[in-house]
Amino acid sequence: MTDAIAVVNAGSSSLKFSVFTSKAFKPLLHGQVEGLGSLGDGAHAIAKAHDGRVLLEQRWAPDAHMGHEAALAYLLQTLPPHLQGHHLVAVGHRIVHGGMHFHEPVLLNDAVLAELHSLIPLAPLHQPHNLSPVAALHKLAPQLPQVACFDTAFHAGNPEVATRFALPFELHDAGVRRYGFHGLSYEYIASRLPHVDAHAAKGRTVVMHLGNGASMCALKAGRSVASSMGFTALDGLPMGTRCGSIDAGVLLWLMDQRGLNARQIEHLLYSESGLLGVSGLSSDMRTLLDSDSAKAREAVDLYVYRIGRELGSLSAALGGLDAIVFTAGIGEHAAPIRERVVRDAAWLGIDLDEAANLQPVADGQALRISKTDSRVAAWVIPTNEELMIARHTARLVAQPA
Repeated sequence: MTDAIAVVNAGSSSLKFSVFTSKAFKPLLHGQVEGLGSLGDGAHAIAKAHDGRVLLEQRWAPDAHMGHEAALAYLLQTLPPHLQGHHLVAVGHRIVHGGMHFHEPVLLNDAVLAELHSLIPLAPLHQPHNLSPVAALHKLAPQLPQVACFDTAFHAGNPEVATRFALPFELHDAGVRRYGFHGLSYEYIASRLPHVDAHAAKGRTVVMHLGNGASMCALKAGRSVASSMGFTALDGLPMGTRCGSIDAGVLLWLMDQRGLNARQIEHLLYSESGLLGVSGLSSDMRTLLDSDSAKAREAVDLYVYRIGRELGSLSAALGGLDAIVFTAGIGEHAAPIRERVVRDAAWLGIDLDEAANLQPVADGQALRISKTDSRVAAWVIPTNEELMIARHTARLVAQPA
């Protein structure tokens, strides 16, 4: 038997998982369990091989009340026969917030967990669900080492001036600062750049992680120096259902004039805004691009406009620009969005290759969508946060105690 690493990314109603070999990081399988905690159609689990073959599938009745622990118990029982003779030796978790102290992946123990639970107020809609499977696995498989990999860690080296709000020092020292997110995605792209574009890897690159959650990051020689997201994952670009940057005075107005409390404002900003809020139709970019609705077009226009504004801001933080990279669901698959962003950024020296932009992105392969003589290169590079977590987990587990 050879070793395997499992990667877990848990949300409020879902649990995504992947399994890799622990040395070559060959993907063995991936899947998800959806409908956790739901009283709707019930939970649904599916696992697929790397080539797309369905390895197992299971549906539960709505009254089964599946949670993270029950889902993990099912996976621990059913996945081993599909691991091609590999033996699970560790589990890596995506944890959204590492706060001020966790700047790199860490082995999980009681003391670390206590500190990560104390960060829940910084990411109330993500952190509790990220941590839930850790406790469940400790109960179900206490012999398995578990590793936390943080979405904030990659940005920990940002210059001090880039992390500050213009608030009293006491609040900054208490943790009210810009953290940045999607760090595992940006770290993976930074690791790929030397193999894709050596000039960009050594120079100034803006990476756009455009998915249901969306952000942008300025890389200088492969290191994060600024990000569009700040204190929370609400900041920056409009997203599927999140508002992006907003004047804090709007929140005061909502409290004073509409009588909204903190939880109501939280629901509005996280769940009713963004593409869904502007369009009144959908949070899915595919639906909006296919729609003839004027409000759908307005939502897309706002999305593209805000990307352009952030691109200018991050280019200024870098003092120039050598390349841009599109990644994540929209970035990898929505050619019309990429076209509009690149055309709007022509002033930066990016010259779109229309034919290349319309090509499908091959599995894991980079695609150049700017002309060869473009002063600033434009790339599409599929991200792989799960692989990044697997690498970190294998490295930590292999270290001597």
